[in-house]
Amino acid sequence: MSQLKKVVEPFGEVNVYPASGGKVRVTATILMEPHRPGTKTGIALDGSGSMGNLYGINSGIATSSIFKKLAAPNAISPVAQQLCAYLAKKIDANHGTNCIYWACGPAGSQIQEIGELTAEQAESHTFGAPKQLGTGTRLLPAVQYFVERHKTAPWGFFVFLTDGELHDLEEVKAYSIGLAKDIAAGRRAPVKLVLIGLGSDVNEQQMEELDDLKTGTDVDLWDHKLASELRVLEQIFAEVVDKNARIASSGRILDNTGKLVKDYSGRGVPAFLEFEVSANAAYFTLEIDGKSVHQGLSDKANVPAGEVVKVGVFSGEQSQSQSQVASFDPQPQPEVTPVTPNRDDSFDIQPSNDMDLGIGLPAKKAPTANTAAQGSFDDLDGLTGGLDISLELNTDLPEIDLQKNDDSQK
Repeated sequence: MSQLKKVVEPFGEVNVYPASGGKVRVTATILMEPHRPGTKTGIALDGSGSMGNLYGINSGIATSSIFKKLAAPNAISPVAQQLCAYLAKKIDANHGTNCIYWACGPAGSQIQEIGELTAEQAESHTFGAPKQLGTGTRLLPAVQYFVERHKTAPWGFFVFLTDGELHDLEEVKAYSIGLAKDIAAGRRAPVKLVLIGLGSDVNEQQMEELDDLKTGTDVDLWDHKLASELRVLEQIFAEVVDKNARIASSGRILDNTGKLVKDYSGRGVPAFLEFEVSANAAYFTLEIDGKSVHQGLSDKANVPAGEVVKVGVFSGEQSQSQSQVASFDPQPQPEVTPVTPNRDDSFDIQPSNDMDLGIGLPAKKAPTANTAAQGSFDDLDGLTGGLDISLELNTDLPEIDLQKNDDSQK
């Protein structure tokens, strides 16, 4: 399988698989926000030692041995502010996103609670470093924290930010397989876990292993993204697609020669597209609403410029509600009042494997001057490896202001 990195709107994710008869099988999702009753959201920020520079510590410029180093910019805070505010405002049923640090303390095995923040609280909160940076990077305690804390929610969406390499990958895999089986059997509510890599030292191979994890079920737990490749925030929902949703009453898929591949007339264009084309095809075309969108079938394909298409759910052709989730039917959740963030509150979960990974991670190269900037995604060169994003959302959704709140610099 090849998951393409160069994806054009309105697609969220495009995968190309080898197929028989000289063809390839293509699956493509249409980018849109999920709106499911009772959704709970969470964000976990890597608190391991290697993150020190990005939090604005363990770096800076010393003009003399008798002077302290000048404070380095906190490159994490604006990212966390925007992600947390976005999820709280648009996705979370109670409009409060649960925020934690993970990979804190000895062996990176502890977590530290920040609080459940509303969009307004997130936009003004400075996400500084945790009380104790970790000496390892263990993801499992953070996954367990969200899964257990929100086990009665009809659906959970949880994002984990990291800059390095996981030290408990096999434990996370084993736990994920068990979790997927419980979801498939209806023993617990469904969740989606998204791992976002920051900077150039991310181990993307590990991220891909989680993304492609075989659980023996149809449950797809993990997705991964690199911050440097995000165009819009909705891309974190690229794999969260209702296959029954329709985005238009009709449309067509053509190959690069103009040959008809699939005709959706009379049944509507689904949010999840699946079809086969010749293995020699450079790209395919989606015709919808009188416009043509050209999507390459490899990241090196020469693709003609297409038209920008903004989509939403076409209600007239949906066979089921987009908000419908798995068969799990938990008790309704009471309304939760977001709490004021408190960095002094901590909550420790020991990993299930008693393996001691007391590894001191080396400090990374300090963020460049561009990393400091004013808190927009575009300025986080040291964080994302030259991130260049156009953060324009669907026209039927409010535009997100991605400029850092001035208060966060205080």
